[in-house]
Amino acid sequence: MSPTAMLQVDPADALIDVPRQIHASGLRPGETVRLQSRTLRGPGVWWQAEAHFQADAHGGVDLSRDAPLAQPTPAYTEVSAQGLIWAQAPVQPGASREVFPVQPGAPLSTELSLYRGDQLLAQASLVQRLAGPGVQRREVREHGLVGSLWTPAGPGPHPAVLVLNGSGGGINEARGALYASHGYTALALGYFKAPGLSDYISNTPLEYFETALHWMRRELQPWRGFVALSGQSRGGELVLLLGSLFPEWVSAVIGYVPSAVVNCAQNACDPALGREGWAWLHHGQPIPHIWTDNRTATWAPWDHGPEPRRHAAALLTSLQDPEAVERARIPVERIQGPVLLLSAGDDGSWPSSLYSRMVVDHLTQGQHPWPVQQVDAPEAGHSIVFPTVPTTQLTYAHPVSGRLSTTGGHPAANAEADQASWTAVLNFLQQAVAAHPATATALPSSD
Repeated sequence: MSPTAMLQVDPADALIDVPRQIHASGLRPGETVRLQSRTLRGPGVWWQAEAHFQADAHGGVDLSRDAPLAQPTPAYTEVSAQGLIWAQAPVQPGASREVFPVQPGAPLSTELSLYRGDQLLAQASLVQRLAGPGVQRREVREHGLVGSLWTPAGPGPHPAVLVLNGSGGGINEARGALYASHGYTALALGYFKAPGLSDYISNTPLEYFETALHWMRRELQPWRGFVALSGQSRGGELVLLLGSLFPEWVSAVIGYVPSAVVNCAQNACDPALGREGWAWLHHGQPIPHIWTDNRTATWAPWDHGPEPRRHAAALLTSLQDPEAVERARIPVERIQGPVLLLSAGDDGSWPSSLYSRMVVDHLTQGQHPWPVQQVDAPEAGHSIVFPTVPTTQLTYAHPVSGRLSTTGGHPAANAEADQASWTAVLNFLQQAVAAHPATATALPSSD
């Protein structure tokens, strides 16, 4: 390595959502150098990005100031302080697209290397943490619930968030850990494709989530009884539905790329019941969905569309029957708290921008007395997460059906949406907690 060249990261070790400054110094003025990032994101699965930069007149490169030159990572072309992270892609073809470690809440360590040609000049490390100091995790296996409870450092009571995944199922450990790192007790709850639960979304009883809400209020004793819902994709549909069905237990709703209507089981269905089967049951009865007696809905744009297929193309056909839309519409006007909707204008999975506008319109028409906000990312796709994670995997095999499709968007826009959405979520929760009344609904009796 060069005795004069230096590569620095500030801060080198922090939460994953903390902005970083990456800069090199001690280079030859005007020379071209190569920066590479490598992160181990699963057992033996390396993700990597590279970019070339021209040193300034003082022999420095600053990623928050300098755009990359033509380089082998085409997603990263403009100034982006953390472009070497979000532009990463798996080194091995066909490797898992999972960007978080297998161990829940484990930190991600990235090795940054600075090259002149093939000569290694300097190295630095960057650690991204999901769980901050003092954050605790324990598994929840009570009253039929399957999840992970993430608790903030320091004495409570803390406001709480119920975290729900989408049609891939499982438990959203990463989001639970990060919520707890910002002071919220987070129950990351599985409802299918989790230990002891069904492998499919078909016929999921909504009483399961009612039990979770009661359990949170009773066992966690959250600050002033504050419990927010945070759901992604099908989980975004679900939190709006739960907020409308159990308004007395829900203090605020956060819908990531949500739906305004109840959908059928789709790609997460039990094959024996089919994709037009019911997703949700309440009191043993199916919740009517958009495909029920729909005169315009057709799967043809999805089944026979060009690759990579866009699931949203089929779902748009279902919205052309106004009567079916009204039957399946989630009655969001029943929600008794603020609502935040995070949507994507180039969503390949379903039309989340349109869905979110429908929700806003109905809340406005109903003179919803709490704040309502839609944060839309016009060029982003369905996979809005939080900063800073790779955003390059736009085509994927669905975790349940295995069918290939695109989530839409492009990597830079998706990275911007990750940042903007998370900033909006933290601000929204802070304001919702501050405005939450001191008198909360009485706790339910033990199950």
